[in-house]
Amino acid sequence: MLIATDLDGTLVPHGQPAPGDYTAQVLRRADEAGVPVVLVTARPLRWMEEMWPHVGGHGLAIVSNGAITYDVAAREIVALDAIAPEDGLAIADAIRAVVPDAGFGLECVDGLRLDDTYREVEHLVPAGTPQGPLKEVFDAPAVKMLVRAPGTETETLHAAVVEAVGDSATATFSSPGLVELSAPGVTKASALAALCARLGVDAGEVVAFGDMPNDLAMLTWAGTGYAVADAHPSLLAVADHVAPSSGEEGVAQVLARLLDACA
Repeated sequence: MLIATDLDGTLVPHGQPAPGDYTAQVLRRADEAGVPVVLVTARPLRWMEEMWPHVGGHGLAIVSNGAITYDVAAREIVALDAIAPEDGLAIADAIRAVVPDAGFGLECVDGLRLDDTYREVEHLVPAGTPQGPLKEVFDAPAVKMLVRAPGTETETLHAAVVEAVGDSATATFSSPGLVELSAPGVTKASALAALCARLGVDAGEVVAFGDMPNDLAMLTWAGTGYAVADAHPSLLAVADHVAPSSGEEGVAQVLARLLDACA
């Protein structure tokens, strides 16, 4: 068995950087039992430090919606799929042709970059983050491009971005007002499938948990998919099971039952 779980809104409530006591206890139990737990998240690497102590000796992570696969014990990137600057600038031009007020953020391995028009929640922007014309700040491959358009509803923005980029990027969303772009074909599911192939784990052995559309492909790829109770309707429609919400530490409740059954 391999556990693959989203973080925000799934393993932990939104805004909580690390798991609660019960979840931490169950994660330790999984590690002691030799059950790999793969954290599969939209979070960038720079937001993960408070999670690393909880993944144990079998800890692996897939971050930035599948762009980076990370060996936690070794503290090293083992797989990377990014958008080259020249490709990203063409993608931005295509999006602005249909969403003229779109602003762009860039998550790169070494940190965040913002274009002139991108507006992010202030406390989420590290001091010293470069901001300027996109062609100037896009100086490294982006593991994610972030798209905001003030006043445009999330699903409307997502539909417009999907139409604009075609197969030149993979678009999804997990937060209000924000669309996230990855390199073509890169999803949580594609990264998880590649990781499981390296580990010799079949999809049927994978139990996956999620709450938002960026988890959809992962839940349908895994042998068993759980949506948390307050998940986006698209996940509830396809999940094999429903787990209690993140506020109830529902993933940990299910994982404890699975570990009991394996004991």
